[in-house]
Amino acid sequence: MRAACAFRNLQKSGPFWLLFILMLCAGASEQAVSQWASTFAETGLHVSKSIGDLAGPSFFAFLMGSSRAFYGVKGQKIKLLAFMEGSALLCVASYLLISLSPVAALSLFGCGLAGLSVGILWPGTFSIAAKVLPKGGTMLYALLALAGDLGCSAGPTLAGFVAAGSDLRHGILSAIVFPLVMFLGCLAVQRQERPAKR
Repeated sequence: MRAACAFRNLQKSGPFWLLFILMLCAGASEQAVSQWASTFAETGLHVSKSIGDLAGPSFFAFLMGSSRAFYGVKGQKIKLLAFMEGSALLCVASYLLISLSPVAALSLFGCGLAGLSVGILWPGTFSIAAKVLPKGGTMLYALLALAGDLGCSAGPTLAGFVAAGSDLRHGILSAIVFPLVMFLGCLAVQRQERPAKR
């Protein structure tokens, strides 16, 4: 009964649905590139598939971990929403670099840049949820995890669908919608917080 009641309360909450969209976009922004990073490593470095499978995802993962480590050390001095907005814009820039660069090696660099940019989006959304909906309980985090998983499927699926029969770069370019919505969503959360501080 408690779980059903908590679910109904969250369903009626505008901030919850905003957070749900943010988490979906966080997962999609991350996986739309990471799923294809090995392909860009193969074409950018002209290496075998086995080496590309290691080099591309490793580059992406290393920079994503670096972003999280940086925030873990400096987070108390940084405004989370501003950091996430900047990261979302950096993600947009990385998608453009991957998609539009005529040099394959630069596209590979864009993959690493994408890893750096998405590092804070998933954990940052959880932190915002704890602040915006402090009484959300385990149901809140379970539903946000579900949203993240849906995004992890939606990002690479959209990229793969658009790229089918075409260039993979077109698929990545189409997925730019996710970091753009992430940026707009962070702005919306910021606007909601301002009246509360008055």
